[in-house]
Amino acid sequence: MSKVNVNKVKAGGDIELKEKVVAINRVVKTTKGGRTFSFSALVVVGNENGVVGQGLGKAKEVQEAITKGIEDAKKNLVKVPVMHGTIPHEQLGKAGAAKVLIKPAAHGAGVIAGGSMRSVLESAGITDVLAKSLGSANPHNVVKATIKALTLVREPIQVAKNRSLQLKKVFNG
Repeated sequence: MSKVNVNKVKAGGDIELKEKVVAINRVVKTTKGGRTFSFSALVVVGNENGVVGQGLGKAKEVQEAITKGIEDAKKNLVKVPVMHGTIPHEQLGKAGAAKVLIKPAAHGAGVIAGGSMRSVLESAGITDVLAKSLGSANPHNVVKATIKALTLVREPIQVAKNRSLQLKKVFNG
């Protein structure tokens, strides 16, 4: 399922986070007494200003699983460099069999990405980006690969400092 629930929650600090439920799975455990049903929820949270995180919650009820997923996501927040609504450079991320390619896009292009990638990118506050899922379509690994790619993106100021260049030379080559 895609984007079942969007709410605002407060993180530990002063950050106000929006949650998006990416996937809900019904899990069945067979015991000698019969079948036991439970739910697993994959949740992405972000402040739409460069902070994003993902979490997994499991419980007997759907709402309880989502709540646990939100709590887990708050513990896994990462900072993403966002410049003028897009990312500074192209990046590839990999988690399990899922590969994700994200590229900067011109202003007004929008978020061109599929399902679970879209949730992560929008939660991070990226408004213009081209994204492609190259490997597995498993939502758990696609979300992890997208967040990994976003954490590997470097800010232009850091690149200039590492190369001992002025900031404008990083962009002009």
